[in-house]
Amino acid sequence: MNLSKRAIEVQESPIRKLYPYAVKARDKGVKIYSLNIGQPDIETPEIMLDVFRNLQEKIVAYGPSQGLDIYREALVHYFQHLNIFINENDIIGTTGGSEALVFAMTVTCNQGEEILVFEPFYTNYNGFATMADVRLRPITTYAETGFALPTREVIEKHITRKTRAILICNPGNPTGTVYTRAEMEMLAEVCKKHHLYLISDEVYREFVYEGEKVTSVLELKGCEELAILCDSVSKRYSACGARVGCIVSRNKELMAATLKFAQARLCAPTIDQMAIAACIGLPDSYIADVLAEYDKRRNLVYDALTKVEGLVCVKPRGAFYIIAKLPIENAEDFIIWLLENYRVNNETIIMAPAEGFYATPGLGRNELRIAYILNTEDLTKAMHIFTTGLEEYKKVKL
Repeated sequence: MNLSKRAIEVQESPIRKLYPYAVKARDKGVKIYSLNIGQPDIETPEIMLDVFRNLQEKIVAYGPSQGLDIYREALVHYFQHLNIFINENDIIGTTGGSEALVFAMTVTCNQGEEILVFEPFYTNYNGFATMADVRLRPITTYAETGFALPTREVIEKHITRKTRAILICNPGNPTGTVYTRAEMEMLAEVCKKHHLYLISDEVYREFVYEGEKVTSVLELKGCEELAILCDSVSKRYSACGARVGCIVSRNKELMAATLKFAQARLCAPTIDQMAIAACIGLPDSYIADVLAEYDKRRNLVYDALTKVEGLVCVKPRGAFYIIAKLPIENAEDFIIWLLENYRVNNETIIMAPAEGFYATPGLGRNELRIAYILNTEDLTKAMHIFTTGLEEYKKVKL
């Protein structure tokens, strides 16, 4: 029996692929600091947990395919608070941001058509594209420039007759890059000129530093028909296991088509939508406190990295990730070596090799992604293991 072409070609997650090495180390009693995956250690808000604890429903029933009214109404108010004005019919609740992205790809592209994406990019876009039978066409950005967008001319050179959309993540995973309003307006102009959709993954919208502000795709004038926003609550409320997100667009024809895909999978998780609706009423101070904590972690990690001779990184302006280009040839081999061989007080770390965040073969081989999602005490220990381990690795391997 043969497997499908999709099954053979779908990418193994670089975020999780080294997990078996961590399991082996843990089985030997080694403590692992996990910096490989965006699972924050900040507590989920009590108001959300109370919904689960106090659930009075006697039957956990199907919800509407477009999402519960209470959830979509809450999102209208959430976006209104950001000076983004939409109505409930512009929103479809999804099973996490992942399903929103799959819907966006599926509803905009035919089989074999292309979406432009700036690498390095969130690695699961590869899996989503395989599911949708869409090809991602990468445009490379570079650590030395903080992974800023290339020029309009460079972007337009990558557009072909098969191109249907441009996909961005803003703020960026895995880079922490925040695109300026000017960059967003440039992308919008390119999309309007070439009749492309602009798909914006804005999961990390709240996590921007030093007074930075995210320009949402929904804020761009004249883009009502081409703008598609994909969102999730996983990071905003530290609720990664609550698989709830949304796809938002003012394009009525597109949303009507997306609803048919939503109907095919019946509904998004109902109880989780109820819980998230409660969270949307949290005061601004909640996000402000969370952001301040992440800023401390960002500064700690960046300061440690800048002390490493030959390492290249630019301080991230958003999200809670940083890409570091190492003064070695193979970051994945380094991470495996740490898990198998290097210990400080019987502790070590796991990170994500960055090669899997690129679509162009060979790029990112000497880079890794660090998720600064642990408290500062644990992060301090983890970065000490990283810096001392890298020096020891260079002595052994180089």
